[in-house]
Amino acid sequence: MSDAQIPDDDGIQVEDMRAVRAGGRAELRALMRAQIDIGRARRTEPAKPAAAPSPPGHRPGAWPTGSSPPGRPPEWDLPKAAWDAAVRHYRNTEHFPDQPCDCGNCPPEENQ
Repeated sequence: MSDAQIPDDDGIQVEDMRAVRAGGRAELRALMRAQIDIGRARRTEPAKPAAAPSPPGHRPGAWPTGSSPPGRPPEWDLPKAAWDAAVRHYRNTEHFPDQPCDCGNCPPEENQ
């Protein structure tokens, strides 16, 4: 390999190649190991900063002490008749928009 073919930015210099030719296989192995170490050093990511410390007594994945998960949504506690009327009203307005609604919850002016 001539001096013109060796780029200056890859870490291998002309003097390195001359030493490799004069030193034989052991020198070539040392040069290649050095190149591998340089590549690994470029690849390694810097250490991430430590996360904020957990409050004392905190169990991972648990709710904080003194709190609890949210309860059921209030609309789940509506009686079945209210749900049925809401479904009937929705069906009437979607499928029969020109007819009066018979859901039982609509005001009288909407039924005419």
